[in-house]
Amino acid sequence: MHELAGKSAIITGASRGIGAATAREFAALGASVVLAARTLGEIEAIAAEIWAAGGKATAVACDVSRYDDVQAAVERCQQAYGSVDILVNNAGVIEPIGPLAEPDPDLWGAATDINYKGVYYGLRAAIPAMLNQGGGAIVNVSSGAATSALEGWSQYCSSKAGALSLTRSANLEYRDQGIQIVGLSPGTVATEMQVIIKASGINPVSQLDPSIHLPPEMAAKAIAWLCTKEAAEFAGGDVSLRDEDMQRRMGLTL
Repeated sequence: MHELAGKSAIITGASRGIGAATAREFAALGASVVLAARTLGEIEAIAAEIWAAGGKATAVACDVSRYDDVQAAVERCQQAYGSVDILVNNAGVIEPIGPLAEPDPDLWGAATDINYKGVYYGLRAAIPAMLNQGGGAIVNVSSGAATSALEGWSQYCSSKAGALSLTRSANLEYRDQGIQIVGLSPGTVATEMQVIIKASGINPVSQLDPSIHLPPEMAAKAIAWLCTKEAAEFAGGDVSLRDEDMQRRMGLTL
């Protein structure tokens, strides 16, 4: 039996890409999953697929830029499965892309609400529940952009940098209370975000051949591993999925 069997997990941005793959991976390992996303129809379809395969899943409409939505997802997880053992802060957007002085400030701010405040809201809502039950695990989906600035990505880079600081701060505050908090930088993954990046034509990432992007299923397996006791030593860090030594440690291969 896998270590995650019988546990409950909330996954934001679960309608596609890494989020959807993570929900399927967790369910396959025996965890009960709450799929949280703005598009309810898409996550309801994935939840139905998981149930049909013998798993347990609940779909919850959730805009991570709204704290009340995130808190409601935590409460739904507690009601449905009795606990909140795992949170995966995955929801994120790449747009607006372009020179810092050009995008609509409202769009720039809306992206910040998702990429940065959304991570804080997840931590703020889940940590009290985890403290009450004696512990838990949180994975914040990060990016190399958190530490390496790229032209045209002022919003994404700065918000991911802020989210990385949240990972580090939260780890210092709660690691001794049984909560394992870590970031995962998956590198470029074959998701809709890469399609948007490619179309922008801005900075070297947009010039990458799609064949080099990792499958979202690989990122999902890495997230699952980071929620185990074996990964405890990496708490507070930002683990790179492109690191071949880490791939081997996780039991993953390209």
